Order: sequence, then structure tokens, then C-alpha cells
Amino acid sequence: MKKTLIAILSALLLVTVIQPSQANDQKVLAIIDSAINSNNFPQIIHEVCFTTVKSKVVSQNMSCPNGELFMEGKGAASAPWPTSVNNATYHGDSMVKSALTVDPNIKIVFIRFNDVTSIGNSRGDVRALTAAIDWVSKNASKYSIDALSISQSSVSADNLSRCTTDTQTINAVSSLNANNVPVFVATGNDRRQDVVGFPSCVNGVIGVGALATATQLEAATNRGPGLDMVAMSGVKITKYNGSPAVAYGSSVATAVASASYVSKNTLKSFGEYLSSLSKILIGSSSYIRS
Repeated sequence: MKKTLIAILSALLLVTVIQPSQANDQKVLAIIDSAINSNNFPQIIHEVCFTTVKSKVVSQNMSCPNGELFMEGKGAASAPWPTSVNNATYHGDSMVKSALTVDPNIKIVFIRFNDVTSIGNSRGDVRALTAAIDWVSKNASKYSIDALSISQSSVSADNLSRCTTDTQTINAVSSLNANNVPVFVATGNDRRQDVVGFPSCVNGVIGVGALATATQLEAATNRGPGLDMVAMSGVKITKYNGSPAVAYGSSVATAVASASYVSKNTLKSFGEYLSSLSKILIGSSSYIRS
């Protein structure tokens, strides 16, 4: 599962436009996550949904809002919202808010991949996740996407095997890199010292971990081959119900690192951007510091 950044370091940043009438300086971050209420975010310019379950039993229906396994357009990434704001369905809300703490003016393309029940309980299915990554690779130019952020991770044996066998994800990441769109993925929060979760383990991905301090990783951050970049979490946001919160973990670090690249990069290539960042030594390992 050892990854290299050679292909990414040589890539040139390609800036495209969403429509001919729009400005060349549009800064767009694609986020793949649970779900979102785009009515709360004027920064969201497009929505997509991939799910894996449909049912005639309403209480078990986990489809996209249109009742299908795929939806695109306004409201596509929405979902039934659960009573508890700590439910995983709200993860996407927190990731968008974390990214916007870096720059409230960036634009966002949000892709929902979670199956969500009628009462708001959700699960992330790897089949929908890989389909979402593939969609981004095929539509990055159309929507002027500058980077992809994925704050999802799995260290199950089945999903770790995908690191080198999931051709759909591998090819999608390769296509994005070839088109100068870096892919930032959370390594996960399982306290693993030997592996990072899927899909951060895929070759060509920038695996992101969370810093607890300027010189120390958060204890939960997965590390090992595939942890390439670190960023501070501890971001102050508001929960869906408006209550204040501080968000931690590699998920938040990934949203921050990807938004920082989209917002702040002024160099011609992603390789130059990486080279411009400082590196820190934690134990015997050196990491790029976002």
C-alpha cells in the first residue's frame, strides 16, 4: 500500500470555468460526504447523490430524494435529518463548515454517498463512495473543480484490500491527477499505527492526518504508509441546530487542508504548492504541513 507522490508532484494545476460567462478565478472544492442541506450554504453550486438501497417499505427507503439510486441537481444531496445533531448524517454539514472556516468564498460541489433512512440514520457504502469518486473524475472540468476532499475512511479487511484492487477508484484518482485535481482523503481515526484507511491508501491520493499540537499527531489518527500531510483540526463551527462546537479528527484536517489548497494556491503546479509547504518531523517520519 505504499504510495508515491511522483505523479502528483509533476502535475500542473489546470483552472477551468463552469460556464463561459463565469470568471476564470472560480475556486471550487468537491466534497464527498454524508448529506447536506444546500439551502444553508450559498457556496454550494451543485449537488449529486449516489445510494445503494431502494425499498418499497418507506421506513427502510435509503434512496436519493428522487427515490432512485442516483440524483443530480438542487436538493440531490439532502436527506431526512435525525433528531440528534451528533448523528453521522450531519457529518457532511460539519465538513462543509470546516472547509468554509478557511475561506467562506470558495464554491462547493457536494456529493452525497450515504444511504439514509426515513428517520435520518445513515451508513456509508463503499460502492456509492467509489461511484462518487468516479463521478468527480468525469465532471471535474465541467464544474471547474480544483480539488476533491473525502473525509471518509475504512480499515476493514475487505476495504483495505481495495487499496490495490479497486480499479474504479484507482483509475478515477489517476484521471484526476492527470487533470491536475489533487485528491485529499482522511487517513481515519482508528488509532492504527500500521495502515491508513481506504481510500486514503490508494496510490496518488494525499492522505491527511490531524495534528493535536504543532509537533504531535492526534492519538486517533491512522498513520503509516499513505499518511502524507498533516493539518490542525480543533476547528470552531456551529452544529446543524446552531449550537457551538469544536470539530476534531482527520476528517476536519482533510477539509481544512483541501480548502487551504483551493483558496491559497497561487503557484502553477500542485507540486510547486507542496514544495512551498513546510515539513515537520514526528518521531522518525516527515510529513507535509498544510
